[in-house]
Amino acid sequence: MLRSGEAYLEGIRDGRAVYIGKERVADVTDHPAFANAARMYAAMYDLKRADDMRDVLWVEDGGARIPAYFLKPRDRRDLEIRTAAHRAIAAFSHGLLGRSPDHVASSITGLAIGSSVFDRDGGGFSERIEAYYEHARSRDLYLAYAILPPQGARKPELYQSADRSPPTLRVTAEDSEGVVLNGMKMLATGAVFADELWIGNIIPLAPSQVKESVTCAVPVNAPGVALWARKPFGAAQGIEFHNPLSHRFDESDSMIVFKDVHIPWERVFVHDNPALSRDIYVETPAHYMSNHQSNVRFAAKLRLLIGLASKIARSNGARDIPAVREVLADLASMEAAYGGIVDGQLQACEPTGNGYVHVNRRYMYAGINYAVENYGKICDRVRTLMGGGVFQMPASIDVADDPALGPVFEDYWSTADESATERMKLFHLAWDLLGSEFAMRHDQYEKFYVGPRFIVRDYNFRHVPWDDYEGLVDDIMAGYGTR
Repeated sequence: MLRSGEAYLEGIRDGRAVYIGKERVADVTDHPAFANAARMYAAMYDLKRADDMRDVLWVEDGGARIPAYFLKPRDRRDLEIRTAAHRAIAAFSHGLLGRSPDHVASSITGLAIGSSVFDRDGGGFSERIEAYYEHARSRDLYLAYAILPPQGARKPELYQSADRSPPTLRVTAEDSEGVVLNGMKMLATGAVFADELWIGNIIPLAPSQVKESVTCAVPVNAPGVALWARKPFGAAQGIEFHNPLSHRFDESDSMIVFKDVHIPWERVFVHDNPALSRDIYVETPAHYMSNHQSNVRFAAKLRLLIGLASKIARSNGARDIPAVREVLADLASMEAAYGGIVDGQLQACEPTGNGYVHVNRRYMYAGINYAVENYGKICDRVRTLMGGGVFQMPASIDVADDPALGPVFEDYWSTADESATERMKLFHLAWDLLGSEFAMRHDQYEKFYVGPRFIVRDYNFRHVPWDDYEGLVDDIMAGYGTR
């Protein structure tokens, strides 16, 4: 389905329960906190309808024309098609959308590829995940997910408390029609703009957490589902000039609160199986496919950062200073190396064993570790190039319109190569990416994109052929004696 931007907006104008503090948001497409981002997502859907993007963002599969990020890859060429789509979407948002519509869609596609795991332990749910994949694919749905327990619920004693119900989401009742859910999940990035929510568990559960082990899908506007949004960064910021990135790319993050939410059985994919509720992500290509998308997205953000560093150095008249050129060259080499990591995931792709392929896992997890370790460092180096330039700018661009102040602004703030307004525009953009609340959210977000550092490194550890590497050492030692 070639879903238009207007059709997308109409689909999210329904009665969803979104809260900013105590305020209930009646329509996310109209509210100042969300309207600009909603229109941005609509423009993304329209992008797929553009003539020059139809062969990038759509693909023929089994006689149907589908979004390329729902393609089940059977060979390297299919992976290249998927990556090209990720790159186009990431370029549209400059890598600033951690959960653009191609992210969770990639995870669902990976789950469907490995659907047999859902039949483990007598689950018999493989047909359900395959049907849900077709449901999301045919409608080009924007899916968000909440697959973590709230931080306060990670203490075992909370599950044993007689004084209160545990805050984490759990099945509290079930009948012939489905299950009833109560509790809370985190952290649903983009959920206020999504069509449906995927609920699950990416962190391993204890064997006793049977009722917490539910995995399901639910429309965002389902009765009893409430989204408690964090503080919006794009709201009440005035004109786009002053906050050009948060003005449109604040994708929002929400805690999801369930109050007696009924989920029909056909939308329940794991039930009463703590081990399986996590294994579905790591025993199928789901985690690899969705995080390959995140690698591609991060590469787009790196390109923006490198371009910004160069522009700032040029604006400050420092770009040709040898020490500054060295910094820019080093940043550029880091961006190029990361691009190689992404391309290598395709060149060294791996078979799934059932007729499909996925990206190289080691290279993909190395890319995640690279981003976790280096994003803050790169931003800091660009901030160093910026110096105090951003603080030298007037509080508002309205000075340019004042008959008395405008000429002074242009006279003192311009350079030989840039007008005062253009310089101010550059430094406002730089601050929104490097120093604003929006920027600090991105700094924190990249640090914990797939969890704390030790989790990222554990993913890397798990996929190293340690026996092979130790065998190299053994071979050398076997070749010489003690005398």
